Amino acid sequence: MNPYEQKRRYKFLLLAFAIIIAGASLWYTDYLIKNLAASERTRAEVWAQTQEQIISLPDANEQLFTLVYSIRDSLSLPCIVTDSRDSIYYCRGLDSTKTYIKPPDDAAGSHSRLKYDPRYYKKELAEMKLRHEPIAMTMPNADQLFVYYKDSDLLTQLSVFPYIQLTVIGIFLLIAYTVFSSSRRSEQNLVWVGMAKETAHQLGTPISSLMAWIELLKSKFDADQDPLMMEMENDVRRLEMVADRFSKIGSKPVLQSNIVFDVISQYVEYFKVRTSDKIDFLVSGDNQVEALMNVPLFDWVLENLMKNAVNAIEGPGRIEIRITENLVKEQVFIDVCDSGKGIPRLKFETIFQPGYTTRKRGWGLGLSLTKRIVESYHKGQIFVKDSEPGKGSVIRIVLKSSLQYEPATT
Repeated sequence: MNPYEQKRRYKFLLLAFAIIIAGASLWYTDYLIKNLAASERTRAEVWAQTQEQIISLPDANEQLFTLVYSIRDSLSLPCIVTDSRDSIYYCRGLDSTKTYIKPPDDAAGSHSRLKYDPRYYKKELAEMKLRHEPIAMTMPNADQLFVYYKDSDLLTQLSVFPYIQLTVIGIFLLIAYTVFSSSRRSEQNLVWVGMAKETAHQLGTPISSLMAWIELLKSKFDADQDPLMMEMENDVRRLEMVADRFSKIGSKPVLQSNIVFDVISQYVEYFKVRTSDKIDFLVSGDNQVEALMNVPLFDWVLENLMKNAVNAIEGPGRIEIRITENLVKEQVFIDVCDSGKGIPRLKFETIFQPGYTTRKRGWGLGLSLTKRIVESYHKGQIFVKDSEPGKGSVIRIVLKSSLQYEPATT
């Protein structure tokens, strides 16, 4: 199985497991809330029945009254007792700081007595009506009364606790994932840099020897203008450029303004004679557009993209590189278009990940390195602009235009 397919499967399994845990936590909390709400409802009903008994016991002795009043005072839930016209008869458990209001001083400077705040009672009563059905109380020689109540603080806190808990856990996991991902990327970067510099070091000696052998052959056989020797010399210089590329990994490259058309055309001329003659190459677009780039590193980008395009073409085909400029955003667009087998939409992001490859002998490092060169070193973007299986692909590179760095004119 492809490692990225396996990684995606593990992610789905972990996500499903997390959803199951969250769902189980919410279900169990809801179960506890319903039981506690039923218990509070029962307590409210017992309290209402107690009020009825207090009114209907005119000859009860002192001990019985003490017992009944203790039961009455046992209800800790905030409640309001009203008649059928919502006139308030009794209340308990409300905010004592808002239950009463003090009128302004009269002219003589004396204070009027305190009285209840109708706005606060109205607000509390409306909230209680929304939460629970009222409990009816049948009173002798009086209209029927209704007990409205709301949940206790414990029940309210319990109802929001799982959401707070899951939020805190989610934030913790997000921070942990970010930290570990950053650490993993740092380790990968160190591996990239170490391998690149070691490769450049290992290539240095044989390249120098090859250059010396070529010079010896040219002088011995007077072959300065021999086409074969010239191509050999071009290849060795290309090897020197490759070694130079690897040596630049890990250090900040120097970006210079270059005409994009010329840079791409020069590399295409070198590349097309080293591939199948069944593939046509074309560079089109504005031939005066300039962008900031490091040419040796950008040639590496073109090499990886064009090699992948060639491998995607089975038989005769076409590779076209289009160059356009967005003057508004001051960006240069480079579209590498091929007539190959295409890329499935689900793989648009995956192809740029290290280790992903569709070839049996591939390492899956080319496009990952390409993405790194474009985004980290050129501060640009690279992505699959369009692709359809059987109809080819278009990969877009976005670079900064040289216009962004032109000095201001007065």
